Amino acid sequence: MQRHQLQFLKRWLNNKNRKPLIIRGARQVGKSTLVELFSEEMVLSLLNVNLERFPELADVFKTKDPEKILAQIEFLPQMSSANEESILFLDEIQAVPEAIPALRYFYEDKSELPVVSAGSLLEFTLSDHQFSMPVGRVQYLHMGPMTFTEFLLATGEEKLSQLILNYQYGDSIGEIAHKRLLELLRSYYYIGGMPEAVAVYADTRSYREVSEVHNSIIETYREDFPKYAGSRNLNRILNVFNFAARNIGTKVKYSHISSQDQSATIKGDLELLAMARVISKVIHSHCSGLPLQADINEKVYKLLFLDVGLMNAISGLNWRVISQLDEMKLINEGAIAEQFIGQHLQAILSESPNRELTYWLREGRSANAEVDFVISLQGQILPIEIKAGATGSMKSLHQFMGEKQQKLAIRFDANLPDHYEINTTIRKGNKTKDVNYQLLSLPLYLVERLDEIVTVVTS
Repeated sequence: MQRHQLQFLKRWLNNKNRKPLIIRGARQVGKSTLVELFSEEMVLSLLNVNLERFPELADVFKTKDPEKILAQIEFLPQMSSANEESILFLDEIQAVPEAIPALRYFYEDKSELPVVSAGSLLEFTLSDHQFSMPVGRVQYLHMGPMTFTEFLLATGEEKLSQLILNYQYGDSIGEIAHKRLLELLRSYYYIGGMPEAVAVYADTRSYREVSEVHNSIIETYREDFPKYAGSRNLNRILNVFNFAARNIGTKVKYSHISSQDQSATIKGDLELLAMARVISKVIHSHCSGLPLQADINEKVYKLLFLDVGLMNAISGLNWRVISQLDEMKLINEGAIAEQFIGQHLQAILSESPNRELTYWLREGRSANAEVDFVISLQGQILPIEIKAGATGSMKSLHQFMGEKQQKLAIRFDANLPDHYEINTTIRKGNKTKDVNYQLLSLPLYLVERLDEIVTVVTS
C-alpha cells in the first residue's frame, strides 16, 4: 500500500475547493490500484471507466457537459449511478484526450463529485495536446514506486517501518534494529518498489518470481517504445534505455551512449524516455541561491532510473550478487545507493513546485568536485553526499561548503545517526580557506525522515 499517496488523496477529498485530480506516473507504479484501495478505504462507490475500452466516449466528452457525460457513463456494463457517495475514475485518460479539457467543467458544474484520472504515457498527450488545458481547474499527483517503509509494511516488517516513520532527531537506534534494516535495505535494492514485485515477494518470498516480474515490466516498457518513438530507431532507443539503467549517477556524455549517432539524436531519445517517466534527469545547478532550478545548466546532467529493482535487473545483478555486497565490491555499488536515495528524494519533493532534482559539479583540469544531490528544504540549500558503505572521502562536500558558505550538509551512509562539527580547509586558487559547517550523518534507510529531521536541526 502506498501510504504517502493515500494520505494525499484523503487531504484532496476533504478539500472544500477540491479540483479534479490527474495522477501522473510511469506505467505499473500502481495508479489504478491506488484509486481502488482509496475508494474502498473511504467507502465510496467507484465509477471505474477505462477509456481504452470505450473510445466511443470521445464524442460525449466533447460536449463538455458533466450531466450528459455521466448519463452515458452510467449505461456502461455493470456501472452504478453517480451519487453523493461516488467517486469517478477515468483510467487511461490518454486514450480519449477529449476527456482532459472536460475535467474543467466537472470542477465548475459538478464540484460535489470527486473525479480522479490517470493514464500510461499521459505525458505525451499533455505535451502534444491540440486542446485547451484546464489550467487552474485540475490538480496533479506525481506517483512513483513504493518507498522503503511502504515495502517494509507490505512484507510484514511493521515494527521496523514504524521505527523509521516515528524516528525523531536524537533517538537511539539499537544495533540489532540497525543491522536488520541494512539487511532489508539490501533486499529492497533487489526487489525495488514496483507494487507487483513487492506483492509477489510478500506472498512467496521467492526472488526468482520477483525476477520474473521485473522481466515482465521491462518487456512492457520496451513494447511501449513504438507508441511514442514514431519513426525513431527502436533498437537505438532500447540501447539508450539499457545504458541509462547501467550508468546511474554519471554525467551524461552522448558519445558514450553511441559513437555512431549525433548528439541531438541521442538527446531526443533520452527526452522521450524521460517523458515516459522511465528515467529522470538530475541537472547541474550552480547553487548560488533559491530556487535551485533557476540556476541550472541544462546541458550538464546525470540520470536516475524509475526504480532501483528494475535498474539492477537491467544491469544483470541478481539476488546472489546483491546479497554479497558486504563481502565483495561492486563497480556500481555507489550507483545503487545513489538511485535509492534519488528516488526517495523525488517522493519527498513530489508535492513541491520545485521538485526536479539537482546536483553540483565543478570540473577543472586538476580538481573535479561533485555533490550527489542538492535540494531545498525548510528554505535552505542542502547538499547531500551518499556513501554506499561506512566510509568515504568528503573532499567534494568540503569544497561545496567552502565555496557556497552553507551551514548544514547531509551524508547518507551505512552508519548509525550522528552529528559532526566539521573544521577543515580547502584550496581556492593558490590559497587555503577555512571551512566550518555542521554535518548530519544518517543511515540510508532514514531518507524518508529527512524533511522532519532537518526541521528540528535548523529550528
